Amino acid sequence: MVRVSQTQFLGDIMKLYESPSPNARRVHIFMAEKGLECDRISVDIRAAENLSAEYLAKNPGGRVPMLQLADGTCIGESVAICRYMESLQPESSLFGVTGVEAAKVEMWQRRAEINFFLEVAGAFRNITGFFKDRETCVAEWGQVCAERAPKMLSMFDAQLAQTPYLAGDNFSIADITLAVALDFARMVKVVEVPDLPGIGRWYAEVSARSSFSAS
Repeated sequence: MVRVSQTQFLGDIMKLYESPSPNARRVHIFMAEKGLECDRISVDIRAAENLSAEYLAKNPGGRVPMLQLADGTCIGESVAICRYMESLQPESSLFGVTGVEAAKVEMWQRRAEINFFLEVAGAFRNITGFFKDRETCVAEWGQVCAERAPKMLSMFDAQLAQTPYLAGDNFSIADITLAVALDFARMVKVVEVPDLPGIGRWYAEVSARSSFSAS
């Protein structure tokens, strides 16, 4: 296992296949927090390059981003990629240090992903028909997602009224996921994002981190 102790370019051990997307941005922010960088290869998902035989041989799910290591190992799914990055630079953990911390980070990361991020994505894909050339889009289901997503934010707002960050006192991948999802929701304009005090205070703080401006 290669570990780094300071900001390093790791193009000799890995390369990141990416596209302009919220999931790729999650990885970018995580890498910036860890002081890591590597070669990046653009994948045009509009042209379905992620569905090519060459790409699917490396990542059968066809998802972007994907991390390829020097030995040929390919890691798909943004959170899995972040876990690998954490192993390279474990200091200032973004997944929690103690068992309780790790469990809380996992809990809030999954809540942010399942209860908000995926709802926003479902609204976007089904309402806009962005990928209608390769998947069945159901506008009515997209509207259901669009209506459910804002309601989920009250849970996060209540938590952030009590703690500085989603999982407690420390910034974590859970915060990255929720912030990226909020930015995506505001950008695509298919989900109404209400003004909530806890989220507002927290978002102002996390979005000011240098890792967010670098993503």
